[in-house]
Amino acid sequence: MAVSESEALCPYRLVLEHVTSRWGVLVLTELLDRPYRFSELRRAISHDGGRKVSEKMLTQTLQTLERDGLVHRDAKPVIPPRVDYSLTDLGREAAEQVRALTQWTHRRMDDVEKARRAYDEARAAS
Repeated sequence: MAVSESEALCPYRLVLEHVTSRWGVLVLTELLDRPYRFSELRRAISHDGGRKVSEKMLTQTLQTLERDGLVHRDAKPVIPPRVDYSLTDLGREAAEQVRALTQWTHRRMDDVEKARRAYDEARAAS
């Protein structure tokens, strides 16, 4: 596969975008617990009542993370086909960093909402 212009110019930023994307974060943190089959993973990352990930978007996210060496795809030659997804050592390391950030957001959400209200009120007053 050819290296894209964005990869050549700033490969670090591109990996950061993959790891911190909307679905990348959820995939990585979910796979910290255990390997998942595709449909299980799709249900697991959509369970919080938020927006559901489409099959296409989950496939693209998994392929991107696999290409970056973060996710391992294990296709078993059985009928019906079985594919399991798990984290590589590199992926586990990245997922632990992302999980720390998600935990911080959960802990500090009240402060963020307070700051947003103060900002909005100040903007409305001016």
